[in-house]
Amino acid sequence: MASFIIEGGYPLSGEITPQGAKNEALQVICATLLTSEEVTIHNIPDIRDVNNLIQLLSDIGVKVSRRVECGVRSENTYTFQADTLDLKYLESDEFVQKCAELRGSVLMIGPLLSRMGKAVITQPGGDKIGRRRLDTHFLGFEKLGAKFNLIEGRNVYEIAAKQLKGTYMLLDEASVTGTANIIMAAVFAKGTTTIYNAACEPYLQQLCRMLNQMGADISGIGSNLLTIKGVKSLHGAEHTILPDMIEVGSFIGMAAMCGDGIRIKNVSIDNLGIIPDSFRRLGVKIKVEGDDLVIPKQRHYEIQSFIDGTIMTLADAPWPGLTPDLLSVLIVVATQARGSVLFHQKMFESRLFFVDKLIDMGAQIILCDPHRAVVVGHDRKITLRGGRMSSPDIRAGIALLIAAMSAKGTSRIDNIEQIDRGYEHIEDRLNALGARIIRKDK
Repeated sequence: MASFIIEGGYPLSGEITPQGAKNEALQVICATLLTSEEVTIHNIPDIRDVNNLIQLLSDIGVKVSRRVECGVRSENTYTFQADTLDLKYLESDEFVQKCAELRGSVLMIGPLLSRMGKAVITQPGGDKIGRRRLDTHFLGFEKLGAKFNLIEGRNVYEIAAKQLKGTYMLLDEASVTGTANIIMAAVFAKGTTTIYNAACEPYLQQLCRMLNQMGADISGIGSNLLTIKGVKSLHGAEHTILPDMIEVGSFIGMAAMCGDGIRIKNVSIDNLGIIPDSFRRLGVKIKVEGDDLVIPKQRHYEIQSFIDGTIMTLADAPWPGLTPDLLSVLIVVATQARGSVLFHQKMFESRLFFVDKLIDMGAQIILCDPHRAVVVGHDRKITLRGGRMSSPDIRAGIALLIAAMSAKGTSRIDNIEQIDRGYEHIEDRLNALGARIIRKDK
C-alpha cells in the first residue's frame, strides 16, 4: 500500500492543465467493442481505473496500441480494434473476477450484449461510498428484450438476447452509467428506442457524438429524452476526450486553499456547468480568460447567503446540477472560508464519513447524518494541522490531499491507490506548482 508524505504550508503557483475525463474515457473505450474497425481515442488519462479497463479489453482480444507520431509514442492516444474477441475468456472465472474488481467494467455489458448477444456479469468493484445499485442498467436491458439467468455455483448472471428490440423506457433514475450502457445496447436494437429521464452530462453527450460518428443514429443529445434508431453495424472513428471537470474543480479548490495565483488551462468552459459558480458561492474569486480559469491568491473568501438571508446550502444533483464528485473538495475549501454552509450529499450514504479526518485536523464540521454536514469556516484564523489518514475513495482522497497541503506540519495519506484511480501523476504535477509531496511505495 502506497502513501503520500505531505509537508504543508507551501504556496502553489503557476499553470496546470487538466487530464482527460475519467468518466468519459470509461464510456468511450467500452464503446470500441461495438465495431470490428479501428477506433482512435485522444486525451485518454493515464490513471489506474482507465489503464485497468484497457488491459481488460486487451485480455478479451481487443487489439490495443498507442499512437506513434513523428517516431514518438503518444502517451494519451490509443487505437482499439475489436475484430476478434475471445468468447471463451469472456465466460471464464478469471474474466468475471477482473470485472468484479473494476467498477468501469459494468460499461462493457451493453456493447457485448448488443454485438455478441450475451454477457456474463457480477457485482463490479469501485469506491466504497455506499450502495451503488445497477437496477437501472438491467431494467433497461430487460425492456430491450434481454433475459437473465443465474449461473449456479458462480454467483454470476448471464444476460442474453438473440435480437434486442427498440422500445420506450422511462428510467427510474438519471443514472449516467445506466444511460450509457442502455444507449450502447440499443444502437443495434431493431426499431427505435426512446429513453426518457436519461442522464445528459457532457461526457454522455460525447459518447453519443462518438457513436453517431461511428454510424449510429442518436438524437436528443444534451437533453433527457434520447431517441436511438437501430442500425446494423458501426464503423471506425476518431474521438477526443474532454478535460476532466472533476479535476478542474479539484484544482480550483487547491488554488483557493493554498494557491498564490494559479492558471488552469484549457478547461472547456462550456462543459463545466455550475462548478465555477459553486466555488464562487463559497466566496472563491475565479477569472475566466479565454478557455482558462485564473484563481488569484485568496487571502479571505466569504460564504454567500441565500437572498432571504438563510444559510447557504450546497447539494448534489444530476446534470446540470452540482456533481457529487466535488462535494468532498468543496467541504475542504469551506473549512477556511468566512461563514457557515450546509452540504447535502443526496446520492451516497457513506461519502461524508471522511469528514472525521478533517475534524481530527482541526476543522469545525458537524456531521448531522450520513447525508448532511455543516461546516463552520475558520476564516484562515486557525490553520488545519497535519495528521495521518487513509484515503477511503478517489474524491475524499484528493480532498484530504488538499487539506494536507494547506495544513501546518507534515501529513501522511495511506491507500493512495484510490487517488491514483482518478488523478494522473498527481504528485508530480502539484510539486511542479510548489507542493512538497513524496510518494512512499510501502
